[in-house]
Amino acid sequence: MKKIMLSGIALAASFALGAALPQTAHAQTVGQDARNAGHDTAHATRRVVHKTAYKTRVAAHDTAHGTRVAAHDTAHATRTGYHKTVRGTKRVGDKIADKPTPQ
Repeated sequence: MKKIMLSGIALAASFALGAALPQTAHAQTVGQDARNAGHDTAHATRRVVHKTAYKTRVAAHDTAHGTRVAAHDTAHATRTGYHKTVRGTKRVGDKIADKPTPQ
């Protein structure tokens, strides 16, 4: 019974000691750490480049859409202005035609 108790205490102590040790005791080599840092940097750079490219495509699409909408609105305003000018000119012409000319 004492052997089982002793082995249980030893096992619990080894777990406690393993959890209490700093993580540097299980660290990789300096070369591996540097390589991982390089890979992390490259991955972050690729992610930023892909996000930038996506946002650029979205902005280009939105700009093209805005240009089409502006062109449509301008054409509509031009037609409306033309029709109002024609109608106003006819009305003024009719008013002048009904009046006698001064002598």
